[in-house]
Amino acid sequence: MGVTALMILASSGVVAGDLTLGDLVLINAFLIQLFIPLNFLGIVYSQLKHSIADMQLMFDVLERPPEIEDRPDAIPLDIGDGELRFDRVSFAYDPERPILHDISFVIPAGHKVAVVGPSGAGKSTLARLLFRFYDVQSGRILINGQDVRAVSQQSLRAAIGIVPQDTVLFNDTLYHNIAYARPGSNQQAVECAAKAANIHDFISSLPKAYDTVVGERGLKLSGGEKQRVAIARAILKNPKILVFDEATSSLDSHSEQVILESLRSAAENHTTLAIAHRLSTIIDADQIMVMKDGRIVEQGSHQQLLGQEGLYANLWELQQQEEQKQAAG
Repeated sequence: MGVTALMILASSGVVAGDLTLGDLVLINAFLIQLFIPLNFLGIVYSQLKHSIADMQLMFDVLERPPEIEDRPDAIPLDIGDGELRFDRVSFAYDPERPILHDISFVIPAGHKVAVVGPSGAGKSTLARLLFRFYDVQSGRILINGQDVRAVSQQSLRAAIGIVPQDTVLFNDTLYHNIAYARPGSNQQAVECAAKAANIHDFISSLPKAYDTVVGERGLKLSGGEKQRVAIARAILKNPKILVFDEATSSLDSHSEQVILESLRSAAENHTTLAIAHRLSTIIDADQIMVMKDGRIVEQGSHQQLLGQEGLYANLWELQQQEEQKQAAG
């Protein structure tokens, strides 16, 4: 409205002869130079208001007390030989919908125990409870005879390494993504971990080698390459306890075999909990537990479970038939 009013007055001055046509153009140019910065200030003000609101939300989150806190008398975990024990563990995210019912099992030091079962059976919940993202409602989780609730969370999580189903990578170099497991690691340690994870040759073949930036969430890497970076992280961290949470569920058969070889190498001399959906990935486990509806319904070695002709045998047969169809297709 202001620009329109001033232009009408200037036009009237030109018609009356008090202003020249050049004066009209000059007034228009002045108005444009004035209102463009004012419009920019309006955008800046709007962005500032949004930023202040976002900052307030961030500080609200930071000030929120955590659900799981260390006890005042919490002590560092003495990992010892790394024996892991679930003792009559029951848990529910919602009291009206229990997830785990009286789960008990032991993973001796240096052994590998696998957990399989249908979706929703509570397999991944075991890993969340082990990391103490939640506390159990009843029962205990013991590491080297110590209740995880009685030790500090920092020492507990430092003793456990995980290869997750969905590997989180940062928009940084391969070196920093692997060294994230143990900040301050030198180049030699990172390369040794990459060799053990069977990814060193691939990295060395890249033009920038370990200085290659992987992109947001690792978009420049394939699924198998991201999984091997996750394995390299776990190896570099060198924890006593390893957790494999469906680490090969999204891979093709060829990539899966390469990853399995890396997983077997990583699991040597470690206490290992493997959570799997594809049974072919855990047939080498010392013991396999089959879960259904939050309970352990079968346990034994691969051959023993096939001989029982129960749920595990049915799952194995279904997956074999599916693989045969894919091969025929």
